[in-house]
Amino acid sequence: LLHAIVTLTGALQHRPGVFATAVARRTSSTGGITAKAALPPMLDGLLSSSGAPIEDPLGELAGKRVALYFSAGWCPMCTNFEPALEKYVDAAADAGTPIEIIYVPSDRDKASSQKRAKALGMLQVPFDAAADLKRQCKVWAGSEVMSFGLMRRSGVPALVVLDAAGEEMA
Repeated sequence: LLHAIVTLTGALQHRPGVFATAVARRTSSTGGITAKAALPPMLDGLLSSSGAPIEDPLGELAGKRVALYFSAGWCPMCTNFEPALEKYVDAAADAGTPIEIIYVPSDRDKASSQKRAKALGMLQVPFDAAADLKRQCKVWAGSEVMSFGLMRRSGVPALVVLDAAGEEMA
């Protein structure tokens, strides 16, 4: 996954078309989450960027490619990565392939994570539910190693891309 992130960062900054083509080949022909998909348990309780519960999360994600964005506001690598990520999301929307990025916080507290999700304009996983998602995806910040252990596949920033059924892509 770390290699994919490095590749993604380079593609976003230097060759956006290459990455977009790779993503298009690896996603469902439906173009994103399908209306028939069951929302995976990992996305229960999804919140808007303002922190309000989303009434119809599946409807909010339908037809969009979805990625979980593991990040923290205190992390300089995260904040340096985000302008390129924002450009990529905007370019994908302009090309007719919308992407929804869902913020999974590694911030120090709930208030910081809510402020950050709002500033990024991203849907968010509730602060209290992020730990389960981090364990499931095996992605957490280095500062969280004492809480989660050493057996992670990546630190932050990290993107985990979901397929049309809402499951993690290989």
